Amino acid sequence: MIFEKRTLNCRGKLLDLRQPVVMGILNLTPDSFFDGGRYTGVDAALAQAERMLSEGAALLDLGGMSSRPGAVLISEQEELGRVLPVVTAIAERFPAAILSVDTFRSNVAAQCVAAGASIINDIYAGRFDEKMFETVAALDLPYIMMHMQGDPGNMQAAPSYDDVVKEVLHFFIQKMGELRALGVKDIVLDPGFGFGKTVPHNYLLLNYLHVFSMLELPILAGISRKSMICKVLGVKPENALNGTTALHMVALQQGACILRAHDVKEAVQVVRLWQTLEANRQV
Repeated sequence: MIFEKRTLNCRGKLLDLRQPVVMGILNLTPDSFFDGGRYTGVDAALAQAERMLSEGAALLDLGGMSSRPGAVLISEQEELGRVLPVVTAIAERFPAAILSVDTFRSNVAAQCVAAGASIINDIYAGRFDEKMFETVAALDLPYIMMHMQGDPGNMQAAPSYDDVVKEVLHFFIQKMGELRALGVKDIVLDPGFGFGKTVPHNYLLLNYLHVFSMLELPILAGISRKSMICKVLGVKPENALNGTTALHMVALQQGACILRAHDVKEAVQVVRLWQTLEANRQV
């Protein structure tokens, strides 16, 4: 579904989702599953931010804590130490850039917003920090909420669902109600590929991603280089770009509005091909 009137207000910077966009991933962690340790310094992060923006990223997602399977929870102070200087530096160097902060802590979110971030991306959808929803409401910013069964430390131990699509849908409906009651206007849905899901669960969600369009909210697909590709193809994340590109096209055909990607140039190319495909449909 492409929304005729869907624009997110990111502190005065407008993110137009009438056509799909690419969110560039900027991991500021030493232990992320694909690019951990590459952008832990401010200079390296600035260089990567510049590269992704030049390649066509509509927004950047900055995270200071790894959420890979088995990841260890770090302190709030350590998370802030990783992400806050980079948010500040990118906001100063690229003032027009739309920055998302990937955190489940309300205080980290608030401090990063004060430094220049304008979207909050929460893998826990408010389940970790009871103050997150009220913080989002007070900041009056777009909020990306993701579905995850369990937490990063145990989520892949034994994921189990009676019907993964229905359960994720019901989760979103419940959380939407809580957010709307607090006055949160701009919400983005992320079904959480790889977060407490087996390979079959992930592909069921991808096949039925269009179901979430009934909620009339933008859908984010976070597929880039994940194990749902690597396990099927028998490759490591560094060799999973081709598989990522293939599934990005499927996600767009299923209604995704945002592709969260490590490889911005290639994801932007997928969007352009999808747009051409859509423009040449016979009615």
